[in-house]
Amino acid sequence: MGRTLAIRNMVCDRCRAAVARILDTQGLPVQRIELGEVELLREVLDSEREALRVALQVEGFDLVDDREAVTIARIKAAIVKLVHHDGDMQGRVKLGDHLSAVLHKEYSGLTALFTQVEGITIEQFFLLQRLERVKELIKYGELTMSEIADRAGFSSVAHLSAQFKKLTGMTPTAFKVIGGTRLPLDHVG
Repeated sequence: MGRTLAIRNMVCDRCRAAVARILDTQGLPVQRIELGEVELLREVLDSEREALRVALQVEGFDLVDDREAVTIARIKAAIVKLVHHDGDMQGRVKLGDHLSAVLHKEYSGLTALFTQVEGITIEQFFLLQRLERVKELIKYGELTMSEIADRAGFSSVAHLSAQFKKLTGMTPTAFKVIGGTRLPLDHVG
């Protein structure tokens, strides 16, 4: 199994803390924890693997075993981190360059694998994550639509509004007025 583990549904700092607690309880010493990935100080023994899997599943996580699933989990974690945890995007991000740098793989291969396995493109997943970020910022009620568009990486309020309506069926203003709901990040896509 190795020292580096890919963990599905690890999408926030609380998830990271929950996984750290599980690993500690299982007696597995952690070197590093990132969204979707953990590096341990030692190899996981076969006898520890199933107990770890069960403990993670109880909390809504899962070990990712095959190479393709690990890559998909790393792509999703990198996008969630970029959109929700790395601060404001402040304009456009070259997603292909970003993912290639983070995963050390060619973007064309990443996008082909992601589309084949997930049934949507990486760009669509990225857009869905950005729209969840927009919903979050709207709910806070602290920013103007122009500031929200900028922080979520949209070129304008009009572009944000068009994408928002296309994917949610309502305008951002309508979402704000009716108090629309957000999706958990591990259910987006």
